[in-house]
Amino acid sequence: MSAQPGLSLGELAVRFGSVLKGDPDHRVTRVSALESADAASVTFLANPRYRRYLQQTKAGVVVLDPKLADACPVNALLAKNPYATYARIAALLYPPPAAPPGRHATAVVDPSAKIDPSASIGPHAVIGARVTIGARTVIGPGCVVMDEVTVGDDSRLTANVTLCQGVVIGSRCLMHPSVVIGADGFGLAPDQGEWLKVPQVGTVRVGDDVEIGASTTIDRGAIDDTVIGDGVKLDNQIQIGHNVRIGDHTAIAGCAGISGSAVIGKRCMIGGMVGVAGHLTICDDVVVTGKSFVSSSIRKPGYYSSGIPVDETTRFRKNAARFQRLDEFVREVRRERGAGPERDDAPAEDPNEE
Repeated sequence: MSAQPGLSLGELAVRFGSVLKGDPDHRVTRVSALESADAASVTFLANPRYRRYLQQTKAGVVVLDPKLADACPVNALLAKNPYATYARIAALLYPPPAAPPGRHATAVVDPSAKIDPSASIGPHAVIGARVTIGARTVIGPGCVVMDEVTVGDDSRLTANVTLCQGVVIGSRCLMHPSVVIGADGFGLAPDQGEWLKVPQVGTVRVGDDVEIGASTTIDRGAIDDTVIGDGVKLDNQIQIGHNVRIGDHTAIAGCAGISGSAVIGKRCMIGGMVGVAGHLTICDDVVVTGKSFVSSSIRKPGYYSSGIPVDETTRFRKNAARFQRLDEFVREVRRERGAGPERDDAPAEDPNEE
């Protein structure tokens, strides 16, 4: 790359296989929003609702769909997936902060730990016995890596991350502050009105290229392991229970809760505040919209929703009162049609179950 500041548009076009409309020597040094960008900025247009800002933009270059090339008044990089191309450019302009190899003087490292010389162990980090840490991995300030943990190459624990005993982390993973992986699952056995703790003897295995957001927790398995597949992306403040299995390249938004022993397939998208009940299966390529509750298995790919959208308060209360009378209304209809009474213990039909 050139010693001049920033990146030339010609370099970007070649690197990412895009078509450039404009000056290949123009250089950009930062990213900006479409409406506030200047000549040193790269921005993008992927959502049609922001097209109104395109004609007024002063950006150095806009990454957009080839169909919009003629509508762009400045340099344009034409890409089939503008947002993904923008993300790759932004990663070049904003690389993660460099971390010096070696151990900070305040770090506590067990003598039996195997740490690659190129890895970085930050201030006040604690590394337990028989830990293995791969090449170029960064263990940030205040992180705790307990006994027998394995962390692959090029992973980064930003700060105050806790990896409990026996956890296995793949390569190129990113864990944001206060992530906890491998704490005990919620395993309790009722006994005469009291709760007995069930030992949680499994661990957590996290694949390659996984990102885990701040304050997200992943419980260790009760017997077998909790498993997070390759390329999974988890937002902030997600709870994943013991023995959950999440398939490759699934993304889960913030504040979702996944109950124990649930199995989520590959390439799924789980919206914010979704609740998934335990011991069920969600197949590959499922989208669950925000604040939905998944109470039974989903066996067909597609979009799924539940919950009641926000409404004017008076109408919402009326509808809620009517909903409480729905069962009574169904019984009256059945009597009028001569279908006979419905048993109270009759199971509800589930369209997702085979």
